[in-house]
Amino acid sequence: MNVLATTHRYGVIGNPIAQSRSPFIHREFARQTGIELEYEAILAPLEGFTATVEDFFRAGGKGLNVTVPFKEQACALASGHLSQRASVAGAANTLWMHEGELHACNTDGVGLLSDLERLGYSLQGRRVLLVGAGGAARGVMQPLLLAGCAALRIANRNPARAGQLHDVVSRAMPELAARVQAGGLEDAGQNWDVVINATSSSLANTAPDLPEGLYAQDALAYDMVYSPEPTAFMQQARQQGAGRAVDGIGMLVGQAAASFAIWHGVAPDIEPVLHKLRDALLYT
Repeated sequence: MNVLATTHRYGVIGNPIAQSRSPFIHREFARQTGIELEYEAILAPLEGFTATVEDFFRAGGKGLNVTVPFKEQACALASGHLSQRASVAGAANTLWMHEGELHACNTDGVGLLSDLERLGYSLQGRRVLLVGAGGAARGVMQPLLLAGCAALRIANRNPARAGQLHDVVSRAMPELAARVQAGGLEDAGQNWDVVINATSSSLANTAPDLPEGLYAQDALAYDMVYSPEPTAFMQQARQQGAGRAVDGIGMLVGQAAASFAIWHGVAPDIEPVLHKLRDALLYT
């Protein structure tokens, strides 16, 4: 294969992958910044992630986004060159080559924070409830704490998993461990300023089994899942008293923008791409 022909080749890798909006987003970023690139969706066999990644970079590929179910494998594959965010999360969504070595970062938390900022929500001094303890939650823990939240509680259907994530963060960030608590959904507490759904429940059109009283006055409910219509979690949140409920489409574009900046050294404008993507979801 002609390596020169693939110098500007990028992609997103996952299984399944046909639903990914990353090609649309990155092509819009490229058009906006005047950067020529190819960006494709790559379906990797469930047992063939490593080989697919190696083939991609061997053929001259420059960068990969990684989605489910491969983020933890991506972290392990680039274990010698992890950003702090990827190391704490134990998962990576952005891969690239530098001087012949594979590097990895996790931009999910950055994407979440950029969207919260866009929505006008500073986490400084806020009380945050994070629902879920899987890969999505792991990816945003460190950025949430570094953003200055006064308290962060991990609530999960399985309290033991929440405790495990608490332990991971406590070891990685001992100076901030006092701000973190963990437990089950039934004892999630009350009067949270921001409640973030990091579970995949809305993909099945269901909501986590959350108790009443979670939301402080004017609280924000944020679902990492995105949808043309209000998700099940968003509907539940409004019924339980959240002041505002939003989905994760802005996080999706924000994490893509952070990956784009790592690869190209240019920070694209999120807003026009976000609006185009929202329109595309509404009319498809």
